[in-house]
Amino acid sequence: MAGRTAGTAPLLVGAAVPSLARWGVTQDADLVYRTVVTLGVRSAPALATQLGLSARRVHAALAELHEAGAVTAGIQRRAGRAPVWMAAPAGEVVERLRARRMRVADRETQSRSHRRAVEFATGGRVRPCAGEQLGDGVHYLDSRDAARDRLAALNAVERHEQLAINTEQSFDAPSARAAAPLDRSLMARGIQLRVLSLPPADGDLQVHPFLLNTPHCTYREAADLPMKLVVVDRRVAFFPADPDDIERGYLEVSHPAMVRSLVTLFDQRWDSAVDPRRCGMPDIVLSERERALINLLAEGHTDASAATRLRLSARSVTTIMRGLMDRVGVENRFQLGLALGAVRAAGRPAVTESSETGEAS
Repeated sequence: MAGRTAGTAPLLVGAAVPSLARWGVTQDADLVYRTVVTLGVRSAPALATQLGLSARRVHAALAELHEAGAVTAGIQRRAGRAPVWMAAPAGEVVERLRARRMRVADRETQSRSHRRAVEFATGGRVRPCAGEQLGDGVHYLDSRDAARDRLAALNAVERHEQLAINTEQSFDAPSARAAAPLDRSLMARGIQLRVLSLPPADGDLQVHPFLLNTPHCTYREAADLPMKLVVVDRRVAFFPADPDDIERGYLEVSHPAMVRSLVTLFDQRWDSAVDPRRCGMPDIVLSERERALINLLAEGHTDASAATRLRLSARSVTTIMRGLMDRVGVENRFQLGLALGAVRAAGRPAVTESSETGEAS
């Protein structure tokens, strides 16, 4: 494949493996790992040729992957040939990187910040009684279930937007099951949802996939969040009465000035937060024409034959491919194929291997 010119070689689609870049691996190392997983045992010179990277970048990537336990070195059977590299199973690599990236939030600082908000809302009453009205527009819901029921009732008549700050770095199964129906009902009605979370301790993405696949939800992460919070239509806010014991219930705040302060707090943190999906593999959505072209090239068609099948000019095919590479942020078609396979934007055809060298034919 390396000896064929761009525009005549088929597009090799890579294996669908997790992006290592999400857990702190460089993009070069991620590409090298993806290539070895897709094509099998590889030497550094072969990797440099196929990826279109300099030998220096490939060696640096291999050193990084080796240190992370993602690849191991082997010796080719023929004397005088370069060492080859083999990929460790993706699941094992991801677990190793997760363990290395564990970052636990400072719960004490977070708790102090949350308690200041509670004291402000309650006038210093940190242990209110069940059902107590704590002042103008501040009501105490004495259990987590009571807060969920009240939030569900407001969700049923919610019309515009819900803001949420999650301070958990992981969610237990009961909490996830309880929240999912409420979130789905909001999405079905077109309510805009903005979710702000702490980065998970292992660096993985923890928001439910169905939220990320709807235009009604946006998600960001920030390293430091002041409190757990839900705001409905910028009119009613909910937050735990005790940040260290969420089962003690929630405060429901409808006082306009207090709600405005909480919305301002949310917006300030939102503006400095980031979308974690910008790390690692980008989201790739292909048009029907792009998908048809990619599938033809992956099946072995050249630009010319694919253009004929799609009733396009060869120049149009080149333009589409260049646009895709720019959109995904890769440097050549080989890297594009790896990226498309990684997010399952294109199917991966079978790859044959030479019995002597273990390298793809």
